Amino acid sequence: MPAWNVAFPSLGVQKLNVLFGGTLHREVHAVAGRLYHREVKDVPDDVAYGPMHNVALTDGGVLHSLFGERQIKVNSLHGQGIDRLGEGLQVEAVAEDGQIEAVSVMGAKAFAVGVQWHPEYRYWENPQYDALLGAFHQAAREYQVKKLECRSEAALV
Repeated sequence: MPAWNVAFPSLGVQKLNVLFGGTLHREVHAVAGRLYHREVKDVPDDVAYGPMHNVALTDGGVLHSLFGERQIKVNSLHGQGIDRLGEGLQVEAVAEDGQIEAVSVMGAKAFAVGVQWHPEYRYWENPQYDALLGAFHQAAREYQVKKLECRSEAALV
């Protein structure tokens, strides 16, 4: 398992899961009991990217700690989704239908979270989305500072 010391934005819960050896449902909507998570076409963005369903946050997880809530409503729009969770990942959020919607890297040295929803959409109107993006930006700034410090130290040698 890689040693993570950098921040991941919404790298994407799917990519992160595959990177850690997990598998995906290619068509979540075809899985018995799953909600229709796909984007609705030919509707205004406010509808397509509006809150779609609730997700339950894992007690004591990164997102639970960040938001201070047990449940949030998300604008989940995806055709694929996690089937088997990758080794070294922790579930951070699960939809009402049991679909994993967010994960974090266990033992990460920095912010390493992937989400299934789109926190970038109108984040200024959603305190949870704003907090998620703010945590990512802070981790990216801290990574950049460390990187510059390492370069400075190397130049002195």
